[in-house]
Amino acid sequence: MALNVLAFTFGIMGNIISFIVFLAPVPTFVRICKKKSIEGFQSLPYVSALFSATLWIYYAMQKDGSGLLLITINAVGCFIETIYIILFITYANKKARISTLKVLGLLNFLGFAAIILVCELLTKASNREKVLGGICVGFSVCVFAAPLSIMRVVIRTRSVEFMPFSLSLFLTLSAITWLFYGLAIKDFYVALPNIMGAFLGAVQMILYIIYKYYKAPKTDDTEKPKTVPDHSIDMIKLASTPVSGEMTVHPQTQGGGGDLEGQMETKVSNQIQT
Repeated sequence: MALNVLAFTFGIMGNIISFIVFLAPVPTFVRICKKKSIEGFQSLPYVSALFSATLWIYYAMQKDGSGLLLITINAVGCFIETIYIILFITYANKKARISTLKVLGLLNFLGFAAIILVCELLTKASNREKVLGGICVGFSVCVFAAPLSIMRVVIRTRSVEFMPFSLSLFLTLSAITWLFYGLAIKDFYVALPNIMGAFLGAVQMILYIIYKYYKAPKTDDTEKPKTVPDHSIDMIKLASTPVSGEMTVHPQTQGGGGDLEGQMETKVSNQIQT
């Protein structure tokens, strides 16, 4: 009885947190609707999320009553992701629209239909849950591995602009909650992928904390290897230039043509002018 209460508690918590995660793209689609353009956004995350939700619903239906809380949240997820995809197709250009429809057809219709046919026709009822569980785990691992590319961008650019802390936090909490839910109902297929999800979520938050307050090292004023030689070269050039420092004294050859001091002044002024 205590185990059932624990599983129910984690299941409800998982539903609430996962619902918040499903709503995370809302600001993105508000922006798309306002600008009537998808800009540089991609549809693959939403198509993949829809496929994952339908898989987990099908898996939960194979369980004897213990999969109810999996069905509820993934049904909500299917509804939300479908709205996202409809909005994306509405405002996408022709090329992006066709690409989205192709992936949607291949993955969510043909792919899902193929899985159902294989499970219903080629597997026994006793093994169907195991086969579906393996498929769900494999796809969930791929979904959880997707943020690796974002973490690579954060490390390379030393910027957390494209990795919001709130999203990383809720993804981590969601994974931890469903991990404990899977352990409570003794479901290996629910618990396993969420171990990886919790780990990667924690890594994302650590990277956020590191690079959020990262500051590029300042160059010490005493270390200017290029500035000093440049000034030194200029001083050498100035010292070796005969124009500004050389004065030639010519003897007076004609009487009454001016004294020596006047000639020197004239010579210096001419050199300065040149």
